[in-house]
Amino acid sequence: MEVTYLDHMGSDLSVVNAARVSFGKQVQEFRPEKDGRLLRFLAKHKHELPFAHPHVSFHFKAPIFVARQLAKHQVGFVWSEISRRYVKDTPELYWPQQWRKGSEDIKQGSTDESWNDKFGVTERIDVAARSLVWDYKRMVAEGCCAEQARMILPQNMYTEWHWTGSLLGWARVWGLRVKPDAQRETREIVEKIGSKMADLFPFSWEALTNVK
Repeated sequence: MEVTYLDHMGSDLSVVNAARVSFGKQVQEFRPEKDGRLLRFLAKHKHELPFAHPHVSFHFKAPIFVARQLAKHQVGFVWSEISRRYVKDTPELYWPQQWRKGSEDIKQGSTDESWNDKFGVTERIDVAARSLVWDYKRMVAEGCCAEQARMILPQNMYTEWHWTGSLLGWARVWGLRVKPDAQRETREIVEKIGSKMADLFPFSWEALTNVK
């Protein structure tokens, strides 16, 4: 799974000036002590609108089942994804290094304990998934339309998308998806944005996420 930074608009200074415009004021340079204190105040008291002005774009690569979890985040985001109506190359499949045991807690889907595959399921599903990819390629090669042939592809197939969202939106995604009870695969990919967001908006990101 991969996350690549693409572009951004705005800075900590953008947030500060968006907050101060209510009083008809703005500053030309970010002042760490004074403006940092303002950002922490805004975040603490949920005055979040100023954080929605800066935007960041990333390119994501992840399996379908992870992408569909992340696609639930709609507010403050736009999402442009690769389409298998047009792209007909060989799909790449994702396999976990570990199968995890299920959790009895309904709020958490798995534990850290490994699930022991006593029945050879792993080998059979690998064969089945690769067979579906082969059948997909055969269907397209024989003239079946890609928009129908794609329906047989498995959920562990990789997809790619450009995802653009506000600073506030990314902080909300972070807050929900890096929690211990979030799905591990989803948590692992969302964690990849943290260092870049901290580089771009060091004071705002810390204020919103309490991550230094």
